[in-house]
Amino acid sequence: MKVAVAGCCHGALDKMYETLELLQRRHNVRPDLLLCCGDFQAVRNEADLRCMAVPAKYRHMQTFYRYYSGEKKAPVLTVFIGGNHEASNHLQELPYGGWVAPNIYYLGYAGVVRFRGVRIGGISGIFKSHDYRKGHFECPPYNQQTIRSAYHVRSIEVFKLKQLKRPIDIFMSHDWPRSIYHYGNKKQLLKMKSFFRQEVESNTLGSPAASELLQHLKPTYWFSAHLHVKFAAFMQHETNSKEDLPKATKFLALDKCLPRRDFLQIIDVEHDPNAGDSLEYDAEWIAVLKATNSLVNVTQSSWNMPEKNGLHAKWDYSVTEEAIKEVLEELNHDLKIPCNFTLTAACYDPSKPQKNMEPVHTINPQTTEFCAQFGLTDINDRIQQAKEEGSGRGECEEEEEEEMDSTGSAEEPSEYNTDNSGLSSFNPDEIMLDEEGGDEDLSTCSVDPSPDHPPEFSTSFSDIRIMPDSMAVSSDDAMDSNNEELEKSGGSKQVEEKSSTERSLKRIGGDENGNTGVKKIKRRNQAIYAAEDEDK
Repeated sequence: MKVAVAGCCHGALDKMYETLELLQRRHNVRPDLLLCCGDFQAVRNEADLRCMAVPAKYRHMQTFYRYYSGEKKAPVLTVFIGGNHEASNHLQELPYGGWVAPNIYYLGYAGVVRFRGVRIGGISGIFKSHDYRKGHFECPPYNQQTIRSAYHVRSIEVFKLKQLKRPIDIFMSHDWPRSIYHYGNKKQLLKMKSFFRQEVESNTLGSPAASELLQHLKPTYWFSAHLHVKFAAFMQHETNSKEDLPKATKFLALDKCLPRRDFLQIIDVEHDPNAGDSLEYDAEWIAVLKATNSLVNVTQSSWNMPEKNGLHAKWDYSVTEEAIKEVLEELNHDLKIPCNFTLTAACYDPSKPQKNMEPVHTINPQTTEFCAQFGLTDINDRIQQAKEEGSGRGECEEEEEEEMDSTGSAEEPSEYNTDNSGLSSFNPDEIMLDEEGGDEDLSTCSVDPSPDHPPEFSTSFSDIRIMPDSMAVSSDDAMDSNNEELEKSGGSKQVEEKSSTERSLKRIGGDENGNTGVKKIKRRNQAIYAAEDEDK
């Protein structure tokens, strides 16, 4: 079957679906499934906009609300994960996943589903070590700290995914697995994004948690977004024994959804021709959720997952074939995910704007039904109980957010090596929420297509191509020859960097403690909310 993969959508659903329709009209290619790798921005109303971690001037309604209200319907089944620019209050309603609109499914904090026999997994958010070992304690209304920590990856989700034993076909993460750049055209990447150099050379670019999952799950495909640059890699995994068949992962990072950007990729994936066209639960994943339910935590205290270190009576939560069989029997062998989408918030009405609408903490009926069916803890219900008892820390408190570097607080230990003292004080993963001045500093650092390789469709739509079987290289020494092969197969695209006068990055100096008299602009996201007219 044909699967379309998109990078950061940023709420531009109309544009994304129009591109797919153009693909069908001009090339007679109709994807069976669309995957989106985060920053989907399922914004329903003005309250949702207030829960999105971007400066107020970039909080635009976009077009998702039309699909939420039923005015429009997604023309293709769409499955997405969360990124770091989301309506966090909306996605928080569905910690185990669910429908955010008809035909649009969110995978949850972490999740695995099946479509036509293809096993698809994903993890939402981005990695930050200072929040990694906490529980999911945040709830709206958020403060300046929790509006960000709400989308930070937690160790419990990684732990759950690591209990899986059966093969994964496709996996999605928003930020890249750390070290993946060593398995692709690193020279070309640094030519396009030269400010990645220090992090690449110190091996601190990307998520160590995602890297851990990549090595454990060894999926056939891994898709990411976040950095707004297209990049392919091919990672050959080590085998545990001579009897094991060699496994490899094809990695692809996608650009953001903007005109003339290469933000969509079409791949052919082997599927079960006898399987139905409905999105289905994954029996092993449901069994893992049941097995790990006792580990659910809604406090912001740091805690460690069980491991074989003599401190835990149980550390292996992987499930048996018998446990998987029990899940199948509970469902009468009908794994179809029910189409039980319901409205849980008022939908935006352009004729009656409500700029003062406040976000509220909502219990979604889909989550209630899912938890009741499988005997799981409703995380939001637990947070509500903690708030009512006055003992939980999910209730927001007004406090000033402390400055943290790109790997978290130095005072809090992490299981990962996060020493990047040689890097700049800029946090490359997030946008500052301070709105006082600095507008002129938000310059873009994205890369336009080369004049020698114009988009195939038009200047208004993405260049969409079929992914070749062999996508990347394993060392810098072989870059040139392998790139020639990729170009012939249509799998690579030459890009050139904008001149420094057009796309200069304005760095802001500070003292030895990193203090400055002006707002800091996060480098890597300078391209995220730049004016679209620069790309037209």
